[in-house]
Amino acid sequence: MRFPSLHTALSLVAAVTLAGHAQAGPLVYGVCQAGCSVAVVTCYTAAGFTFGTVLAAAAPPAILACNAAQAACFASCAALAFAPTP
Repeated sequence: MRFPSLHTALSLVAAVTLAGHAQAGPLVYGVCQAGCSVAVVTCYTAAGFTFGTVLAAAAPPAILACNAAQAACFASCAALAFAPTP
């Protein structure tokens, strides 16, 4: 019977030890960003506008509120990018 090399054994131990600490942060971050985008498009539609067609200088208060909500949503997603996911 041949024993594995020390390097192989240490690699196996490290892989088994770290397997329980998987992170899906980038995936969760992307899903969160998509949710924020859906919400801002819905907000624009409720205000009677099409997302991406309003000039910033001529934006009514409802659109400014939608933009602020989108910024807050994106900021909250940033914390998820590094959060461990079981």
